[in-house]
Amino acid sequence: MTRVGVVTFPGSLDDHDALRAVRLSGAEAVALWHGSDSIDGVDAIVLPGGFSYGDYLRCGAIARFSPIMDSVIDAAGKGMPVLGICNGFQMLCEAHLLEGAMIRNAGQQFICRDERLRVETKDTVWTCAFEPGEEITIALKNGEGNFQAAPDVLRRLEDNDQVVFRYIDNPNGSANDIAGITNKRGNVVGLMPHPEHNVEELTGASLDGSRLFASLLSFLQNRS
Repeated sequence: MTRVGVVTFPGSLDDHDALRAVRLSGAEAVALWHGSDSIDGVDAIVLPGGFSYGDYLRCGAIARFSPIMDSVIDAAGKGMPVLGICNGFQMLCEAHLLEGAMIRNAGQQFICRDERLRVETKDTVWTCAFEPGEEITIALKNGEGNFQAAPDVLRRLEDNDQVVFRYIDNPNGSANDIAGITNKRGNVVGLMPHPEHNVEELTGASLDGSRLFASLLSFLQNRS
């Protein structure tokens, strides 16, 4: 059975939701602790949302130096699938696994609502079950989700097909309406919306989030 590790940091809020999403996908969910440097025995990693270390300095800036992150960075470089959700996306940027950075939302307000996204590429581990151009609905909740990058970085992300999700109605001022990106290899994906909150009819406006986890399982099964 595929084993997916979900890392808990001080201040994580959505780690249990991510663990449940993994279980509902049919994989084994493995709880990992930020203070350990071991990710042995897992096939993929999820960095969940929340306010790690109180978001001091910058969102994700302190969490990036947790012992487990050295192992995550090393594994990602070797091709392990890694998904960063909201605060986890911020960690991936701080760790330079993904380019760009997040700043305060335009309007300076916390946003919490269901958000429509457009899928831009299926050429990642986490989106191979989607079709480009498809519109999906995923929950969004953040105060610092405004994605920004230097003009040359934005050009590179666009030219290399590394923009994974785009907002239909940009809620936070993100450059190029970007909601999520990937690395060149396609194994590391970060997005500000929360797919783990869209895996059950009872609690989500859609089941679209479950397809990120289904994509992971499909990729790993086809690879083996």
